Amino acid sequence: MLQQISRFFSNYTSLIIILTAVAAFFLPELFGWVQQGQRASVILGLIMLTMGLTLSLEDFRILFSRPMDIFIGAVAQYTIMPLVAFALSNLFHLNPFMAAGLILVGCCPGGVSSNIMSFLCRGDVAYSVGMTTVSTVLSPFVTPLLVLQLSGAEIAVDAKGMFLNILLVTLLPVTLGVVVNFLLSRTERLERWNRETLRPLLPVLSVICLAFIVGGVVFTMKPLLLEQGWALIGLTLAVVTCHNFAGYLLGYGVGMLYRFPVAKKRTLSIEVGMQNAGMATVLSRNFFANPAVLALNPMAAMAVIPCALSCAYHSISGTLVAAWFLWRDSVNSKNDIAS
Repeated sequence: MLQQISRFFSNYTSLIIILTAVAAFFLPELFGWVQQGQRASVILGLIMLTMGLTLSLEDFRILFSRPMDIFIGAVAQYTIMPLVAFALSNLFHLNPFMAAGLILVGCCPGGVSSNIMSFLCRGDVAYSVGMTTVSTVLSPFVTPLLVLQLSGAEIAVDAKGMFLNILLVTLLPVTLGVVVNFLLSRTERLERWNRETLRPLLPVLSVICLAFIVGGVVFTMKPLLLEQGWALIGLTLAVVTCHNFAGYLLGYGVGMLYRFPVAKKRTLSIEVGMQNAGMATVLSRNFFANPAVLALNPMAAMAVIPCALSCAYHSISGTLVAAWFLWRDSVNSKNDIAS
């Protein structure tokens, strides 16, 4: 039963996030509590804890056995998406706050759900886990620096505060999860409980936490959405779509450049294209659209919009890209049989 529930939440992540956003728009009082104090950061920490609980010593052994592949992936991750976000911000003439939000999405590490998408499209799952792990470990240092360089001329960027925040809500929970997972593997009884009970619950907890973050963001953004209308949503959706699919295409292109096997090219495409938009959402709320900033400039809430929309959109597009890869396999298989 737990495995069935886990599969449901994994397969229908996008639908759950979209329904949560709709519910938050019409019943915002349900999610107001998320934006109080540091609750959103705590929720993000829980998401990262679930990631750490899925990592084993074997994953790190695989990680260190292919350092050059991981290095290529990390460089692609932290160059393609930030630069594409910066280019799109100028191309679409986004206001400074929305541009900062989009750039923040581009500067965040790979999303946890990318590992699921790599599995679904018959990619290199071990490589996917390795890339996500390395980009997450690097994020406290790389993300603030990139955001400062690409957005610092337009709005104030607290790079030091962002570094400490990412350290506390990403790296620390991931490390704790790895340690707990190691301790649970020390005895057969605990390892079985971990495998049969705890592991199936992790996707459920992760999706629920992500839904809470999105609901809290919609609660904050609702007045601005009512004021700006559908034009704002349309513009943001266009920019997020271009950003996301540029990541898929360019990520696959890097794999072709280095002559990776098909499975690894698919994984690199998905890892580069799918970002940890939940992390971007929390960071944008904490540093670009916190209550103090909003009191001075209500338009600062626009920084959160690209991040929140990316939460749902990346899951949807990742599923579509994985399905397209599988369709290509089916077509190629039929052609081989016919020939």
